[in-house]
Amino acid sequence: MSLSRRGVLAGLASTAFAVPGALAQASETSRNPVAIAARPITAFEPRNPEKSRFGKLTFRGGLVLSASDSAFGGFSGLWRSAQGDDLVAVSDKGMWLTAKVGSRNGRLAGLAEAELAPILGSSGRPLRRSRYYDTESLCIADGVAYLGVERTHDVLRFDWARDGVLARARIVPVPREAKRLPSNKGLEAIGVVPRGQPLAGAIVAIAERSGAEDEPTAGFIIGGPQPGLFRVARHDGFDITDLAFLPDGDLLLLERWYRPFRGVGMRIRRVAGERLKPGALLDGPYLIEADLGQEIDNMEGLSVHLERGRPVLTLISDDNFSFLQRTLLLEFGLE
Repeated sequence: MSLSRRGVLAGLASTAFAVPGALAQASETSRNPVAIAARPITAFEPRNPEKSRFGKLTFRGGLVLSASDSAFGGFSGLWRSAQGDDLVAVSDKGMWLTAKVGSRNGRLAGLAEAELAPILGSSGRPLRRSRYYDTESLCIADGVAYLGVERTHDVLRFDWARDGVLARARIVPVPREAKRLPSNKGLEAIGVVPRGQPLAGAIVAIAERSGAEDEPTAGFIIGGPQPGLFRVARHDGFDITDLAFLPDGDLLLLERWYRPFRGVGMRIRRVAGERLKPGALLDGPYLIEADLGQEIDNMEGLSVHLERGRPVLTLISDDNFSFLQRTLLLEFGLE
């Protein structure tokens, strides 16, 4: 969901605007190299620069990313490879970003070999020229990329291992209840249940918000051995913006709170994997809570990979192509 439609950041919401012609430099169907500048974030809480522990997570470092290409930005979905070397993000304007992740002394250092490419529909035409343009969530599992599309409330499938960014979309059937979601509150979170779990291979998609304030939001188990519907509890006005599975099957939920003239907040919640089943109401403890006192923005993408057997969480923010917001890439360790 684009915060700029309602304004962004405390006290400055009314002056936010989207950059016109944000995709003008992107070729219609080709990959385009992009040079990404990366400014290090050495302290997650600037007023306490020595602090590294936040809730159950340890801040490992971060970057403020920028590029002169006007198609750069708006990233709402994120994936990193098993070793963390490769990064893929999707923007809410139907673009892929691919890059190699560089690190120095255990901290994020930059993105190399970066390319932007339009996400292609089944006909080979860019999704941004179709009704499926609002791509909001991403996961890649077993060589297949899945995207959640807001407004049309669809799930798209791509043969990533074979074709990469040149893969063409295929529709994954979704429950009819998904089609009834609010227009701009749709499938913001998507993942695939890992191997070894009872629902292994199933796609899990969760709506940003499907009801009134603090009512549970809708979740969908698509395919797998036990498809069905579930709900996710919501608290304190936070909306669901992404999900990622830990290797043990537990589910991490990235949440975002926003109010004009008051600010933005972020939380990550952990849900026991065995609770994921049709008819369930999911809830769990929070691993971290942050606000504008920390280095956050409109955090919308979450990915998990392992480093020396320990989970590393990577988050990306959606800047909505607004000069008031930033594209942040943050990394945390989970003990």
